[in-house]
Amino acid sequence: MGTSVAEFLDRWDSGRRPDLPETTSGTLRLDAAEGGHTTHWRLTVRDQRVEVSRSAEDAELIVRADREVFDRLASGRTHLAAALLRNDLSVRGNMRLLMLLRRIFPGTPGARHPRQVVRERDGHR
Repeated sequence: MGTSVAEFLDRWDSGRRPDLPETTSGTLRLDAAEGGHTTHWRLTVRDQRVEVSRSAEDAELIVRADREVFDRLASGRTHLAAALLRNDLSVRGNMRLLMLLRRIFPGTPGARHPRQVVRERDGHR
């Protein structure tokens, strides 16, 4: 099945993430609903670091979805934009921060950067 969102966020390493923009900072809250209960995670982004805590405290961006949708995002089986276009999640607040989730959640398992594919095809490593 893959990684659940709880496993993904509970083992999150708050170290520096060079793939995050240096100038972007803010707070995001993920609300995962399941069986009449909602689990909240708060992500604080600052200085290319993401701190994760379980908190229902207000945030600049709130993303709500069924837990299953977040599980698919955390395992790379669903892309954030696809979930948004399918109306699988709802978003309120600073949309600029939504694009950070693309960089926080993993990509599709087995996906490779196009440059890597070309290097391998041409025999370069």
